[in-house]
Amino acid sequence: MRWQEWGLILFTALLIFGKVHLDLRLPEYMSTITELTQTPGHALGEVMRAGGKMLLCALVSLALAIGAGFTSSITAARYSATIRAKLYRKVLAFSPAEINQFSTPSLITRSTNDITQMQMFMVIALQILMQAPLMAAMAMQRITNKSWAWSGLTAAVVAYVVILMIGIMIYAMPRFTRIQGLIDNLARVVRENLTGLLVVRAYNAEEIEEKKFEQANRELATTQVQAGTAMSFMNPGINFAMNGLTLGIYWVGAILISNITIRTVDGRPNMSDIHERVTVFADMIVFMSYAMQVIMSFLMLIFIFVMMPRAVVAARRVCQVLDTPLTIADGELEGDALAEREGGVRGKVEFKNVSFTYPGGGAPVISGVSFVAEPGQTVALIGATGSGKSSIINLIPRLYDATEGEVLVNNVNVREYKESALREKIGFVPQKTFLLSGTIRSNLGYGRLEDQVQPQDLYNAATVAQASEFIEKLEAPEGSDDYFEHEVAQGGANFSGGQRQRLAIARAVAKKPEIFVFDDSFSALDYATDRALRSSLKQEAKDATKIIVAQRIGTIIDADEILVIDEGQIVGRGTHRELLNSCEVYREIALSQLSEKELER
Repeated sequence: MRWQEWGLILFTALLIFGKVHLDLRLPEYMSTITELTQTPGHALGEVMRAGGKMLLCALVSLALAIGAGFTSSITAARYSATIRAKLYRKVLAFSPAEINQFSTPSLITRSTNDITQMQMFMVIALQILMQAPLMAAMAMQRITNKSWAWSGLTAAVVAYVVILMIGIMIYAMPRFTRIQGLIDNLARVVRENLTGLLVVRAYNAEEIEEKKFEQANRELATTQVQAGTAMSFMNPGINFAMNGLTLGIYWVGAILISNITIRTVDGRPNMSDIHERVTVFADMIVFMSYAMQVIMSFLMLIFIFVMMPRAVVAARRVCQVLDTPLTIADGELEGDALAEREGGVRGKVEFKNVSFTYPGGGAPVISGVSFVAEPGQTVALIGATGSGKSSIINLIPRLYDATEGEVLVNNVNVREYKESALREKIGFVPQKTFLLSGTIRSNLGYGRLEDQVQPQDLYNAATVAQASEFIEKLEAPEGSDDYFEHEVAQGGANFSGGQRQRLAIARAVAKKPEIFVFDDSFSALDYATDRALRSSLKQEAKDATKIIVAQRIGTIIDADEILVIDEGQIVGRGTHRELLNSCEVYREIALSQLSEKELER
């Protein structure tokens, strides 16, 4: 926490100390008023003065309590905002390996529900953990000299309450711990159903998904009911303790008062005996107030311990994310130092005997891969599904790091780059196209400030990506004639697969990178659009390096070099014509898509 939060905590502690001090003065004024009203000869003004002081104490105590609640709420809110920001920055730094370790639904739950649990606990704990021990200690110090019977009775009730709460916590704590994991599971099921809603409907699987949701919901509800059942014993148990203590104090007080015999002097009651009875009665009233404060202090502490399990579990889950070591450490090269190391080279990509194994995997998915993509060249990768093509290109922007060997960009190892500097050089279009909610303009200019995005650049990028033809048919927002202001739904759900791919390609083109990386990014395009897009891209980005992963022969047929990947290794390299004659794997792929005559042409 920052010094501002520590300052707020200290101020809260001072407010609570003042409140406790005033609360403990109230029984003393009550005792004074009792003695004044029960003893003859005292004027009403004395009672009113004592009552006025008691009222003033109560009002100031109320003001201090409000102030303590306000400052503790601010402290907890600021602390949770800091934790949430740290967690978000940490998740942004995660590679896919760390994302897969936690899963997306779990990270969402940890960033929202878990931090909310921590904030709620902190608001209450800041007040109770300071107030309850102080109140209990000061109240017990004031009642120990009143009567051993009253003190023993209070100690017995406190022991009963502690035993009751310990029993409840032993039963409820594991349930509270399990609840957080079950919330994760429920969020996963709901997210999966909403994301795959079209598939669920297409296969008439609504009943199956309802059963999955029902099971996850039932497990969560059952655990919550079990924890709630345990907690339901708390209120009646506490009420029994407090009512029993009240009855016991009055019973002991009645015995003590009846044991005082009022003697007579000259036929009149002895005033000293009457005063002694009044004193015992006043002590009983004071003791009752202090005893209730002791019990309430312990109850507040126990309430904290009841809330603690969920907060501890939530904090542990957040810390798991914050303490997760990053598998990809950021380099240091950027700016002038980087430019000096690159020596004027722009867009060169080189793999030197690269092997890679996914975290937790067994055998390497790629091994001994070596190739060079020179500036201005188009290098294509083709192979069967699961052969390792995407794994190779994911190493260029450091989504993963090579297990062995080196990946060089502009003759500099990618591990030495500052990640932002490396990725600024790359226009990456992933296999799964994703658009963000906003407008077409905000998506095409994504990652840059608004004043860095020129309208003409966006228009040119859309034209190169063959996206302008459908963008111009869209309805412009009301009050605007700019089609690029058309709304984009989350994930680009209001566009077709081919339209999303073209927008994603336009986003990469608008960036004007040194290196283009296309991971099967033309798969949803028809052949005519595919050819037109590649032709425009060749003219627009003739000086940039283009690395293309594709399944279709037609997409890569004009590449300067084609790498044939099989089981993580390069089994063929060359142009289309060369590979038809020299690589059997490539020839089999080609013949599965085109006829002999088409291949000859």
